[in-house]
Amino acid sequence: MEKTSDNSTSDVEASGEEPVNSGQHVNPRDGIKNSQWILTCIALYLGALLYGLDTTIAADVQAQVYEALGHIEKLPWIGLGFPMASVATILPFGRAYALFNIKVLLLSSIVVFEAGSALCGAAPTSDALIIGRAIAGVGGAGMYLGALTYSSTFTTKTEAPLYNALTGLSWGVGCILGPVIGGAFSVSSATWRWAFYINLPAAGILLPIYLFIVPSKNPRPDLTIKQKFADIDWIGAIIYATIFVLFMIVVTFSGSTFAWNYTTSIVLWVVFGVCLIAFTLQQGLKIFTTDEHRIFPVHFLKSRSLVLLYIATGSAGAAQGVVLYYTPLFFQFTKGDSPLQAAVRLLPFICVFIVFVMAAGATLPIVGRYNLYYFVGGCFISIGGALLCTINETTSTGKIYGYEALSAIGIGLLFQIGYAVAVAKVSPKDEPKAIGFINVAQIGTIAISLAIAGSIFQNVGFNLLKSAFAGRHLPDDYIRSALAGTLSPVFSSGDAEIIHVAVVAVAETIRKIFSLVAAAGALVVVSSLLMRFEKIDLSIVAGG
Repeated sequence: MEKTSDNSTSDVEASGEEPVNSGQHVNPRDGIKNSQWILTCIALYLGALLYGLDTTIAADVQAQVYEALGHIEKLPWIGLGFPMASVATILPFGRAYALFNIKVLLLSSIVVFEAGSALCGAAPTSDALIIGRAIAGVGGAGMYLGALTYSSTFTTKTEAPLYNALTGLSWGVGCILGPVIGGAFSVSSATWRWAFYINLPAAGILLPIYLFIVPSKNPRPDLTIKQKFADIDWIGAIIYATIFVLFMIVVTFSGSTFAWNYTTSIVLWVVFGVCLIAFTLQQGLKIFTTDEHRIFPVHFLKSRSLVLLYIATGSAGAAQGVVLYYTPLFFQFTKGDSPLQAAVRLLPFICVFIVFVMAAGATLPIVGRYNLYYFVGGCFISIGGALLCTINETTSTGKIYGYEALSAIGIGLLFQIGYAVAVAKVSPKDEPKAIGFINVAQIGTIAISLAIAGSIFQNVGFNLLKSAFAGRHLPDDYIRSALAGTLSPVFSSGDAEIIHVAVVAVAETIRKIFSLVAAAGALVVVSSLLMRFEKIDLSIVAGG
């Protein structure tokens, strides 16, 4: 049970949940050899790294994809399709991991992930590439939740923060390396297609470990397969997925593909609103579901701590997504970097992020006061984001590196600790739901922030470019093409004046996008001040 410095009861206790500590002191890895567990962790961490890699690998291949497949208006979906599909399926996966054999689910997720990756690599059209990204995103969500579920199932509460940190670190490193690896493939003879094909041999190497070494566990052996499927809130899952997909579509396409006041845009917003209301009513009134089975853990909303953890974790994810996607893009436009060179500019972020993710995971069980981590981390994100809002095409590379590093300190401190804190604040039967809840915050907000940032880039960028090119009588399609990067007609025109005007306008657009990072940091700070000033006890051994 958690201990609080002010002797107040926990939020989940107040809402009538069972106590955290079951009173049992059983080693959750009884019967598992150390060598087996080490190999299991290696496979899980490398799987999380592949998932992170695919989350951002499209950041530095979009120009080459545009050159090969065309359709600039669909470019945002190359990056968004993956996290969108992941978030749309996180809650059903979270419920499934509480019911089905976790090894079977993990292996099934890997198969789906690899199938999507293969389709992406072989995609003959942009539509096929987007579909492949969505399929891979579904599998990736299952892989990542599987890794987190293994960490929760086979570790003690003392160990869980470090194992969660290592899982998050693997995913985070993958996210950071994504633009680097994507950029390397996009300028090599292998082409951008191997940015997706690379998952196939990587999974092939790990497959024997997944098949023969990774332990198996059935969380509900008392239920039949049919009963387990019946225990999933399929109606809620479908409505939830529909809500998220509609939001991503309308935010991404409004303004760039069709005007905000266009009939299609209005209809999509209306349908999104109707689905949101329907989901709220269906979950709140338990229509065609029950308290235990509903897809969204509504009772978590009664917990101030869990709600604030959701907001703070989501804000950190949003900040990370924006920095990862738009810092390399800024260098490509303003410094003339190749995709690989621009991605390497993230190294200051990578190194600092790794150090502080590990530091937070190792020290949280000792310090216990998680709200302090969120306050300090939020301050660093706010400062780094505010400084990134000041950059322009003349800002020195050294200063930008420093601003990246400041943001990375804050993001690293917060990125993964929400999982350990959330699990510590719920009853054992709600642990899978808590993991899914925080995962929706983390991955979901990354997807939402990228959709919003992409909308700003397409809409604000186009308006700034059109204003800058006023009087030149250039067609709108030609102006908008500048947002596709250095392979666009604008940058390949050889007209130094036009290129300079485009660079200034695009740099200004990206500078505005970085305001999302500063806002995310400020939201974390506010959330930390509203959190309980308590010390959670992570020293208790989890029940078997």
